Order: sequence, then C-alpha cells, then structure tokens
Amino acid sequence: MTGITRRSFLALAGTAGALSLMGGCAATSTQSARRKVVVVGGGYGGATAAKYLKLFDPGLDVTLIEKRKTYYSGPGSNEVLAGWHELAWLRRSQEGLQKNHGVHLIHGKVTEIDPERRSVELKDGSEIPYDRLVLSPGVDMRFDAIEGYNLKASKRIPHAWRPGKQTLQLHNQIKAMRNGGVVVITAPSGPYRCPPGPYERASLIAHYLKQHKPRSKVIILDDKTQFSKQALFFKGWEELYPGMVEWVSSEKEGKIDHVDVKKLTVATEFNHHSADVLNIIPPQKAGWLARKAELADASGWCPVELHSFESTLIPNIHVIGDSCIATPMPKSAFSANSQAKICAHAIVELFKGNPPGPPSLINHCYSVLAPDYAISITGVYEYSVTERQLVATSSGETPMDADRQKEAEFARSWRENITADTFE
Repeated sequence: MTGITRRSFLALAGTAGALSLMGGCAATSTQSARRKVVVVGGGYGGATAAKYLKLFDPGLDVTLIEKRKTYYSGPGSNEVLAGWHELAWLRRSQEGLQKNHGVHLIHGKVTEIDPERRSVELKDGSEIPYDRLVLSPGVDMRFDAIEGYNLKASKRIPHAWRPGKQTLQLHNQIKAMRNGGVVVITAPSGPYRCPPGPYERASLIAHYLKQHKPRSKVIILDDKTQFSKQALFFKGWEELYPGMVEWVSSEKEGKIDHVDVKKLTVATEFNHHSADVLNIIPPQKAGWLARKAELADASGWCPVELHSFESTLIPNIHVIGDSCIATPMPKSAFSANSQAKICAHAIVELFKGNPPGPPSLINHCYSVLAPDYAISITGVYEYSVTERQLVATSSGETPMDADRQKEAEFARSWRENITADTFE
C-alpha cells in the first residue's frame, strides 16, 4: 500500500471499532427495551446492522427480514464462476444472529413501507411496526440502459452480478466454449456494486481459459476511461495471462451502443465485437424496495445524512450499503459492513436523545487474479461537519513490488473474518 500501511490500516480499523462501541454498547434501560428496529435485507449491510444494534444496546427489539432463505455471498462469487468452488461455498446464514444475539429473524418479502404508521408489510399480509427502519436492499439492474438487453435477455445472457443460478449458468457457458473462443464482458459506468469486480472476473475467467482453453481470450468493453486498481490489473494480466485479456475503454471505441443477443455481438459507437460467451454487466440503481418507498432521488440512488445514514427524504428510515449515496465510498461488502456499524451506533444515540458524532469509515477491497495472486485498495473516510459529506483522508493500493501471494492469503483471511463479523 501507499499513503497508508497495512499496520496503520489495521490500527485505524481497531480505533473505529472501539469508537463505535463508546456510549452505546450496554444500554439496557426500560426505554430502550421498548424501542423496535426493523432491518430489511440480510446481506453484509443488513446483517451487520442487526447484529451491532444488539451489541450496542441489548435492550433493543431488533427484527431482521430477509426474503431469501438461501443467501449467496457476492465476495467470492467470481471464484465460483471460475470453477474453484461449488455454489454452496457462497451460502451464508443469518441464523447465528438469532441464536447468538437475540435478533428476530423473518424470511419473507417486504411489499410496503408505511412511514406515517412506521410499519412494514410483508407479502403474507402481516405488519411489523418500527421506531427506526434500516434498509439494505442492494442493487437492481438498469435493463433499460443498453439497447437489446433486458430482463428476458438476461435469462440467456446472464449478468451474474447477483450470485446464484446465473453464476453457474455463466460458468457452464464458458466451460462449453470452444478452445480459441472469445469471452466478451461489458463493464458499466459508475456507480455500481463492486467497482473492481468486472476486472477480477476477467482475470479468473482467463485463469480458467489458460488451463483448459489456452487459445481463447477475454475482451472487456468498458463504458469508462479508467477503473479501480488499473495499473495493478494491467501488471497482473501481463504476468499471468499475456495476450489473453484485452481492455477496451470508451475513449478508444466509444460507449456501448446496443447488444444483439441472438448473434452474441456488442456494438460500440465505432466498432462491434462478436463473442462465443457474452457477459453483460448492466448499469445499476438502488434496490426495488428503496425506490418503491420513494427513498431514491433522480439519480436512482438514496441520499442519506452521512453521520447516521438516515434518509434525507423520509425520517426514521436509514439506508445503508449499495443503495445509498455515500460518495466517495465505493459500493462494496466492506463499505456496507462499515456503514452498518456507524448506522447502528447512530440509532442507539438517537434513541438516547444524543446527536450522532461525526463518523470515520473504512473500505478495503481485495481482487484475486489467481489462487496465489491478489491485489488490494484501501480508503479511509471522515465526515466533514461543514460540508456534510464524506471526505477521503487516506488511501492506498498494493505496491507494485508487493508479495502477491501474501495478498492472496490476506484476501482469504479477510473473507473469513468479515463473514464471521457479519453473520455470526
């Protein structure tokens, strides 16, 4: 890393955790016991929020609602796509939050939010009241953003940006591809979930092709002129997969114009590309429930007060994770986990009648290019009271001469630790 060392990063992370615990961890008053917090969305944002609400104030009545009985992790999904693991390896359960922390867990779909009555309605007609509501609904695809690609087309040309059946579908398409074939990946303009994700995906597909179909290649058609960890990815591709990964920026060919699903072609403003396997990653927007509840603005994302992640549009509702606007933080599992802790602490303080203090947040993102080769990027963000927004105070990337094998070990350790911190 540059700008921040791994040791100072870990020290900052520890400090942030200790700061979050101050003032709210052991409140067990009868007032707090009457307070009800409902959390919708059981991923890295919502599950962390539910857990830390109970850690910060065990007297709170916390209910976590997750519509999927089987939740698959986004981090690690490209490794499943590359055939390193079975899909079951991505399964995560929120049961530990109920068993270990007393969180009420409900598997069901929220269909309505009533801000005036402060209640959420489930598909089965039941209603759950809240004093504060936390939403972590993830992202939806903007299927209207690319001509020729829509929800129906995604059944044949999977985006696989939500881990699950499409992850296996795309893997099987690559597995069935001829030796000498071309995999075309389209990368959207931001913001979108996991900014380095398309380039990690290209790397791990190239790893599979190098072993099984060495005459093949991967082409990335990018709606951007640059991307996260670009120099590090270029170096990795040159070392690991020379001539197998080609990145084409919008500056070179112009933006993607349209897709022909039947012919497996992508047309840009100045060219067109034919694929044997086509992976369209569409632009994205806040999850359906947040938009339905009118928590998103014209950008498609949810504006929030960044000291508490409370919506600026509807009071008593907090939005965390991929759906919220937390610029310059990227949309990642680590960001969602960090935001969830700040949000949980803020809610506890608000219940006490205290204004939440200015937070510090952290994001650290690993990208795996091969089993023994990883790179990473770090960002530390402070809340500016005067500007009422987050400001990046420190950042860094894996140095060019760093030990990539060690980084891969750190990446595996990070995944284990964030899974435990979120779901256990």
